[in-house]
Amino acid sequence: MPPADDPMTMAAEAAPHHVLVVEDEALVRLLVVQVLEEAGYVVREAAEAGSALALVGSGVRIDLMVTDVGLPGVNGRVLADQARAIRPDLRVLFMTGYADSEVLEAVMPDGFGLITKPFDLDDLAATVAGLIEG
Repeated sequence: MPPADDPMTMAAEAAPHHVLVVEDEALVRLLVVQVLEEAGYVVREAAEAGSALALVGSGVRIDLMVTDVGLPGVNGRVLADQARAIRPDLRVLFMTGYADSEVLEAVMPDGFGLITKPFDLDDLAATVAGLIEG
């Protein structure tokens, strides 16, 4: 194991985390991507589940997937299950505008989180950081 002051170890620890944002509404996706990039994350984006799964399956680094629950076709919950079948340790943050979000949050497995729309941008950044840090 390399020492803690090893340049490669220090570079790996300083490397930014990678986030995949899945949102079908272009303006919401743009805003979320912008907030996360400003917070220092490397962000990839997808407008629907198929594109998101292609990225998850491609082997690119993804530390967290932020997804809308109400995607057209395959919804965000199904997408999360499919993505975790490929990468079991993938953390997932759901974005939802549904009023029953407290019920959803109560049954979240470990590594999952929930934020309700409309959300404060600082809350989004803090929630993402909390999930990534585990």
